[in-house]
Amino acid sequence: MAEILLFHHALGLTPGIRHLATTLRRAGHTVHLPDLYDGRVLPDLAQGLDHAREVGFGTLLDRGRHAADGLPAELVYVGFSLGVVPAQALAQTRPGARGALLVDACLPPTEFGDGWPAGVPVQVHGMDADEIFVGEGDLDAARALVEATPQAELFLYPGKSHLFADDSLPSYDAAAATLLTTRMLDFLATPG
Repeated sequence: MAEILLFHHALGLTPGIRHLATTLRRAGHTVHLPDLYDGRVLPDLAQGLDHAREVGFGTLLDRGRHAADGLPAELVYVGFSLGVVPAQALAQTRPGARGALLVDACLPPTEFGDGWPAGVPVQVHGMDADEIFVGEGDLDAARALVEATPQAELFLYPGKSHLFADDSLPSYDAAAATLLTTRMLDFLATPG
């Protein structure tokens, strides 16, 4: 079973993210679920991003990196939207990563070094008409990552929802989230 460090999205540690962590635990995985917002949960994406700006994206990245302190090196990093930033940074820079699951976002691997580390499998998941994922360059970054990395996969789901896998939000898409969860569990059964 995998040991996972899972990072929430810009709304904070919502009930939906907690529910997903519970699902992964029930499958036998160990899940660490840091709260980068110190208990704050925001009602919508605009307010969540405003809060992230107030805290500072660098501070949130530092909090994410510190969340790994004291944990084993052999982690699978999972991030949702804003949470992809610390998940991807750690997967690329912290030795021993067993894999990464990036949902609703992807940064060019050059953000955190020369490229994706060899031998670290990665999946990127997003909706094919999500204005944020498609319009802000995440899909392009994901396609470039897959093209340059043998152990990278991109999964696109039909729809325009951002944060489609959080069952506590109006953007939740049950069919896509179910398929995502199945793919995550398959990935976690065989990472790196």
